[in-house]
Amino acid sequence: MRFPSSIFVSVSLFTAETTAALYLSSTYSSAGDRIWQGLTLLFTLLASVLVQLTLTFIHRDLSRDRPLVLLLHILQLGPVVRCLEAFCIYGSVGRMEEPYASITRKKQMPSEGQSEEVERQVGQAEGKLFTHRAAFARTSVIQAFLGSAPQLTLQLYICVVQRGVSIGRGTLMVISLLSIVYGALRCNILAIKIKYDDYEVDVRPLSYICIFLWRSFEIATRVVVLVLFSSVLQLWILPVVFGNFLVFFFYPWILFWQSHCPFPENIEKTLTRVGTTIVLCLLTFLYAGINMFCWSAVQVKLNDPDLINKSQNWYRMAVYYMLRFVENASLLLLWYVYRTDVYEVVCAPLLVLQLLVAYATAIFFMLVFYQFCHPCRWLFSSSMTQGLWDCSSLLCVTCRSAAPQSRPMEKAVPEPSPQKHSASDRVSGSTDDLPDDTSYDMLNDTTFDIPNEPENNTGGGANGDLSHSLACNV
Repeated sequence: MRFPSSIFVSVSLFTAETTAALYLSSTYSSAGDRIWQGLTLLFTLLASVLVQLTLTFIHRDLSRDRPLVLLLHILQLGPVVRCLEAFCIYGSVGRMEEPYASITRKKQMPSEGQSEEVERQVGQAEGKLFTHRAAFARTSVIQAFLGSAPQLTLQLYICVVQRGVSIGRGTLMVISLLSIVYGALRCNILAIKIKYDDYEVDVRPLSYICIFLWRSFEIATRVVVLVLFSSVLQLWILPVVFGNFLVFFFYPWILFWQSHCPFPENIEKTLTRVGTTIVLCLLTFLYAGINMFCWSAVQVKLNDPDLINKSQNWYRMAVYYMLRFVENASLLLLWYVYRTDVYEVVCAPLLVLQLLVAYATAIFFMLVFYQFCHPCRWLFSSSMTQGLWDCSSLLCVTCRSAAPQSRPMEKAVPEPSPQKHSASDRVSGSTDDLPDDTSYDMLNDTTFDIPNEPENNTGGGANGDLSHSLACNV
């Protein structure tokens, strides 16, 4: 059984950031900066409350007789208690015989086109530890994008306005950045484990390093761009932020309404229709918060039983990064035009170039990860290179459709139609022999099952219980 290091890292970042925010708010109070103090406490407490609710929901504490645990959650000490409980479970493994054990079947990564299914027993203690890991993986994402990301943006804005960085503020910004990057990393690993739940996924250290560099450049650049723009155009930052947020918040709902699927009723057995709606709204709220700062590896799909889109849509990713790059460049251009004397000590053209290069570096590490370091790249229905090539070919759709009309007729006898080979030409040759029976439509993000093929590899359907499904996927 693996050591619960991810739980320890999550709790350490949560505790360190909360402590640093409380100390910094006390310094703002001493200096008379009531507005900065209120916003610092707001972002800290909002994320902390959501973390407590998530832990309580996943562990189903409301349906148990555990008043002490609920009291500690009310006192915002839930993550610390859960961490101690997880370490106690890890320490008790092997000391006593467990009453029962479940059997799990996982496929190994395909080697030379073949995949072997392996069975292993999972004891009761190991199952509980899986639940703790699943809970902290989700709380890390919530803490990162609903608490740390706004906190980092606020503190960096204060540094620009006040033209200085104090020790407390700098410490909080460093911890917040690490928390955001770690949350984005956990989001990537969570997406991989959910999409490829049938397989034994082994994420290697090189993959972690690549994701860390990708997310660090992407998030840091995005935060700096928003702060620079807001420092010269305070009112115009509001439509930019709210526009981004509303687009990503309503996007999953629009796709759900277009699918004409019935309203999800099997999220949680104890939830009413109103409760289910609240949970779905919170899920899309978190999804919008993630996409505000970086690409969300977990794509929400409300008409799926697991609420997660398991297809790999290169088109959507390419469109996101192209539009985000254009948006960042536009905001930097406006900042360059309207910059004030605050930035006299800064070489503005060099700063703009550095930020654009940093975002391009993030895209480079993202491409490296999906092309070489992704643990399940052998299961892709098409290679990333081919997918991005298909995305770029959409720009020439009009030209292609007009080309046959402009050709002169050279032969009276009709030729065999070349459309029979068009489907196979779109798929990368390196994945023809792999056990994948699903082809993805990159425009509509729909899945088509090909008959007479092996079972779909990206499985992991839900069994009607959100907390149980989320816990077992990690």
